[in-house]
Formats: sequence, structure tokens, C-alpha cells
Amino acid sequence: QVQLVESGGGLVQAGGSLRLSCAASGSIFRINDMGWYRQAPGKQRELVASITNGGSTNYLDSVKGRFTISRDNAKNTVYLQMNSLKPEDTAVYYCNADVRTSLRPANNYWGQGTQVTVSS
Repeated sequence: QVQLVESGGGLVQAGGSLRLSCAASGSIFRINDMGWYRQAPGKQRELVASITNGGSTNYLDSVKGRFTISRDNAKNTVYLQMNSLKPEDTAVYYCNADVRTSLRPANNYWGQGTQVTVSS
């Protein structure tokens, strides 16, 4: 089985920075696409940023220029560097990964979520 464990959330003032980490563990053969989603109270979950195995990235328009997604394949870890945070960034952030295990085709996995709160 595969588990995704997130860390790095917290409370910051507007304009501050946080770095989220998500480490995958288990019988991993290969991790394909990885991404970060977020969900604010009363709103739908939305894709914030994604990164392919080859390093190609995509971002939600509202975070372009402020957030950077990266990955370390040797550590099976994806990161989200968040700069110039705004109150509207407040949400629970979830890691997502498409993982190929040793004996099975790729499946989608989710982290437990980490709270990011940005005060004005």
C-alpha cells in the first residue's frame, strides 16, 4: 500500500511564506504525476499545482508567480513553496499522487490534508 504524509502547514500573516511537503511511502515502483489541491470551507476542492514525472508544471491562475511546485524523485516527495500568501489562500491543502506499485498499475492516492491559515 501507499501512504502520503503531509507537513508544513500553519498560521502565517499575509505576505508570508510556507513550504508544504508530501512524502510517499510503500511499495513504490514509480510516481507519475503529483499535485497539490486545496479546499476552503463551503467551497469545492481545486487543483493548485501539478508536476509531471519529467518536471513539467501547471498552476492555478490565482497562484501563478507566488507558488512553486517541485519534486524529489529519490525521496518520493513533492513540495509546494508558497510565497506572498493572501487570506484567500486559507484552506486545507491536500497532496495527490499517481503511483505505480511494484506489482500493480498506477493508482491515485491522497494525503491527509494540512491546514494553511493566512491572516490579514
